[in-house]
Amino acid sequence: MTALLDAVRAHIVSLGTGDGVFDTPVAGLTLVRATTPSELVHQIPRPLVALVLQGSKHVAMGMKAFDFSAGDSLLITADVPTLSQITRASAAVPYVSLVLELDPSVIADLTAQMPEEEAGDHSPVRAHPTDAELADAALRLMRLFERPSSVPVLGSQLVREMHYWLLAGRHGAAIRQLGWPEGHVRRVARAVALLRAEFARPLRVERLAETAGMSPSSFHEHFRNVTSLSPLQFQKRLRLIEARRLMLSEEASASSAAYAVGYESVSQFTREYGRLFGVSPVRSARAAKAQVQAVS
Repeated sequence: MTALLDAVRAHIVSLGTGDGVFDTPVAGLTLVRATTPSELVHQIPRPLVALVLQGSKHVAMGMKAFDFSAGDSLLITADVPTLSQITRASAAVPYVSLVLELDPSVIADLTAQMPEEEAGDHSPVRAHPTDAELADAALRLMRLFERPSSVPVLGSQLVREMHYWLLAGRHGAAIRQLGWPEGHVRRVARAVALLRAEFARPLRVERLAETAGMSPSSFHEHFRNVTSLSPLQFQKRLRLIEARRLMLSEEASASSAAYAVGYESVSQFTREYGRLFGVSPVRSARAAKAQVQAVS
């Protein structure tokens, strides 16, 4: 893992020395660096695997909570709401992780070539020690960045290899669900993609169900089973997360953020925002402006 950490740090330094999420030449692969512990962050991440290389992080989904540190991986196999926080990070020892979004098409192709596997625990969030084979494939992928011309030729092969080792590992059964085209997880994922693209617009359950290829009643049941939320709750969560981003990152006012994400009533937005984040949107907007003024 030390070699992988060095390779990731070297690439981040080549892009800049600040904190944040850094893109790479490989689609779906990002790097994360933080020199201070973070606040609690509400997210609905896409299915992914995150290899923690330095520092520690805490992630909660519902009543389940996970703490993982260097040498561990976080695996998320469905679009579920999480609450996360980087818990150990400093300027001397930053938090560093490598994050790969899982590709259902790659999973489907690999699954067709691999032996069938007995059903196992399908919990959508889990943390576990990183397998050596997965870390080795990630290292070889990072080393391609030193020779950019090799990425288009060899990058997809190494991404495929990372998926293979995940499927061959202890949590392969949960990951395989992402590759079943007519499985409930993939069908719900089609509706989730529509919600992500059009979360600011009114969306009828019938349209979402049609996108998933299910009846409205069946869709509602399977959507909640996969995401832990109803379609309406999922859309509200997306709206509130985006509104918070607009206020904290772009200094939007509470009212403009509310209208931008699709709310027609600022009072309703204020109630739902406070219920989720434990603070009013006005206070969030003021805190963001105060932070900008302190830096400038």
